[in-house]
Amino acid sequence: MQTPLSFEFFPPKTPEGATKLRQARAELYALAPEFCSVTYGAGGSTQEGTFNTVRDILAEGQQAASHFSCIGATRASVREQLAQLKTMGVRRLVALRGDLPSGYGAGGEFQYASDLVAFIRAETGEDFHLEVAAYPEVHPQAKSPSADLQAFVTKVRAGADSAITQYFYNSDAYFRFVDEADKLGVHVPIVPGIMPITSSSQLLRFSDACGAEIPRWIRQRLVAYGDDVASIRAFGLEVVTDLCDQLLCAGVPALHFYTMNQSAPTLAILRGLSGE
Repeated sequence: MQTPLSFEFFPPKTPEGATKLRQARAELYALAPEFCSVTYGAGGSTQEGTFNTVRDILAEGQQAASHFSCIGATRASVREQLAQLKTMGVRRLVALRGDLPSGYGAGGEFQYASDLVAFIRAETGEDFHLEVAAYPEVHPQAKSPSADLQAFVTKVRAGADSAITQYFYNSDAYFRFVDEADKLGVHVPIVPGIMPITSSSQLLRFSDACGAEIPRWIRQRLVAYGDDVASIRAFGLEVVTDLCDQLLCAGVPALHFYTMNQSAPTLAILRGLSGE
């Protein structure tokens, strides 16, 4: 497969989880990803785990991208973390505003992800390739679709090199977003984020929380399968493989998979795309 691939992981919370993640990573490395990213908990709550997982990926000979959020952060704390990441050998960051932990006041010296992007650029020049988030179906906290698109443009103009989207299951939403960004003069690669479907309850919970739209026909089928895990996975594989096929046929710059620390669902999708 010629299209570049990347994979997202989250920091494991237990030794067993760490072992399973190492195995999943090893299986996905066979696909020669461009990089692997590691998520960052609300308010930086998983920073140690994030950085440890990033170290592991680098030690395994892969490019690692650390998520980097700025909610509650100060310029001094960001400066310190950037120096740490640079020393570790990280050359790519996913710059995000991030989520506030529950019960946490606003705080911090950065209001938006664009502020963080501008600060990183000013502090480190071209030392890091900066990814930002894009929301084809509109960020759940945006005042309007146009305000959301303008926020994305502002992030790119602040110095972002490329973007990764929130997952979606309607390719038209992605294509429309890319077209609208292009009309506003944004020409950086906008990489579609892909979420395999392996559990209906998990997917519905995630999607309701982050504002990702599940088309009614998909939602109805998932609900109808009830607890039939095999049917949910077979249906999910078909839906997401077809989505990826549409995106690849349109010439997307890359595919970024939200792996949920599992290798099998992503491997199955990519095998389907290659006709295996």
